[in-house]
Amino acid sequence: MLIKGYDAPLVPGEPLLARPGFWSNHLLARCDEGTSAARPSPEWFGDDGADTDAMSDVLFDPERWPVFRVPAADGAEVVVIHRNLAGDYGTDYLLTHPGGSAARRMGSGDGEFSGAGLTWQELIRIADTPSPTAEGVQHPAERLLLLIPLLDDLDLPETAAARLGAALASVGAPQDTAPDTAARLLAHLGRRPRHESAWGSPLSGS
Repeated sequence: MLIKGYDAPLVPGEPLLARPGFWSNHLLARCDEGTSAARPSPEWFGDDGADTDAMSDVLFDPERWPVFRVPAADGAEVVVIHRNLAGDYGTDYLLTHPGGSAARRMGSGDGEFSGAGLTWQELIRIADTPSPTAEGVQHPAERLLLLIPLLDDLDLPETAAARLGAALASVGAPQDTAPDTAARLLAHLGRRPRHESAWGSPLSGS
């Protein structure tokens, strides 16, 4: 698998989305409120510790870097890559355009996300406008959950937590705890450093 401007042993990661342990690996660390509240656990995502550990071995294999493609109807595509370089593990978020030059780096997550992220409305627009003819993730809930670490918005609508909770439940999180998990996730993302508003959104080309 090749991405212009990104030289690494990339492999399609989309088949991993349905396997136990994926969503806890992707989102668990982003549910920690940093307070005395209960520490997040894989069970919040319908997983157990063994599932999560087994999936970690797959996601963080230095010989095979999983790639998750989120194509949008306008031709743009957000690409999520597990960067498994020894001593430099993390997640890279790239933006590509059909017929364009090398992929543009939107940001990276190395424990905490750094870079100019997206507003809630931009995330929803991408999640809800898949490109059925392109390879990649098509399910709106999976698309939203893959990209939620990009959230860079303090002015969230009242419906945000409910939408995120429904997405979590649709991928296997327990129905009774999904709303609280969503609230914890949004609270954590809301505390991360904001980028300068003058930078603009990565989708704007600025």
